[in-house]
Amino acid sequence: SALAQEGHPLTGTWSGDWGTSAKEADRTQITLIMSWDGKGMNGLADPGPDASKLTASLDSTKWAVHMQFDRKDKAGKVVPFIVDGKLENASSRNNRMVVGTFTHGTLKGDFKIKMDQ
Repeated sequence: SALAQEGHPLTGTWSGDWGTSAKEADRTQITLIMSWDGKGMNGLADPGPDASKLTASLDSTKWAVHMQFDRKDKAGKVVPFIVDGKLENASSRNNRMVVGTFTHGTLKGDFKIKMDQ
């Protein structure tokens, strides 16, 4: 099928944001780079000096996505950042998105990323 020829549907660079409300002041931009290593999804969250290693999984029967990486909270403590979402438009490389929710310590909110072209 098309996805098998293209590779793992999460492989690539993704960008978007997350936050506790829709207000721009409550949103944080994020970039993820993910790749399939033959056993699982690995990658980086926010590549650069403060990058975190990430792991991800995809249940293709439900297009359910689970991601986890470490991120500092407002106090500077490293806390797991956990995302549970759904892969939307899986067969469209131009409009593929992961939409869901995140938990980071006591913070909870929405999470949305789109595959970069």
